[in-house]
Amino acid sequence: MGIMRWAFYSGLKEEYADAGAACGYTAKNTRIRNGLEKDHAVGARCTGGNPKSIPLDAIYMQKAAGRRNRQIHKAAVNKGGKRKLNQSPKYVFGFQLFGRVQMPGGLKGFIFGRRSSGSFDIRTLDGTKLSAGISCKKLNLLSRRTAILTEKEDMRLPPHA
Repeated sequence: MGIMRWAFYSGLKEEYADAGAACGYTAKNTRIRNGLEKDHAVGARCTGGNPKSIPLDAIYMQKAAGRRNRQIHKAAVNKGGKRKLNQSPKYVFGFQLFGRVQMPGGLKGFIFGRRSSGSFDIRTLDGTKLSAGISCKKLNLLSRRTAILTEKEDMRLPPHA
């Protein structure tokens, strides 16, 4: 971030006059003065200048999903000069890569891998495997994929002072 930080900061200053820069030691100082425990969400509140603000009941995780596989053909050419396609179809049994699905038992996750046999690899955004190969017949599609995947984790954040 060395040089880019200050170029980015000066651009923000031109656009928003009240923009400011913060350092890690200011967040730590604010956290200690207010008697808060060390946590990512608490550090964000301290950096933002609102250490005593009431936290949300959930954390929202987001991840950018790739839009397409740009390699159209396999690198090796088959006999006869025919090139084999490297891309799988967009929809397999009506499911698309990174679609949000619900599994039996109420577990929700995203499709990270599809097979032509109809079994899918289901994971959460942090990479936790929910199923390495569940049948498409047992899945319920909740939403189609978007450019940015969002997952809500229902958990209580550290209590504020």
